[in-house]
Amino acid sequence: MFISSAFAQTAPAAAASGTNMQDSLMGMLPLVLMFVVLYFVMIRPQMKKQKEHRTMIEALAKGDEIATAGGLLGKVTKLGESHLSLEIANGVEVQLQRSAVVQVLPKGSVK
Repeated sequence: MFISSAFAQTAPAAAASGTNMQDSLMGMLPLVLMFVVLYFVMIRPQMKKQKEHRTMIEALAKGDEIATAGGLLGKVTKLGESHLSLEIANGVEVQLQRSAVVQVLPKGSVK
């Protein structure tokens, strides 16, 4: 009595199939923009830092003074393929992985 009858309507045909394509591309645009921003803000600087670290490790030489990730300071006495020996005090040497080297210090920093 108080409720009117509801009649189903047919959806109007799309004017062209290109509008559906444009709608899907516009829906993906924010996702693409977020990935581009993520690449330039996070991924690219991290890759650059890794490359600089790799070249620093490859350039290590006997006699270099270094700082390690664990906080040890010392002078490189022996170099191996993946390990090195570090003199942290007179007559005290430890072996480290090359990847543990964080920084090459200026000569004369470690006494």
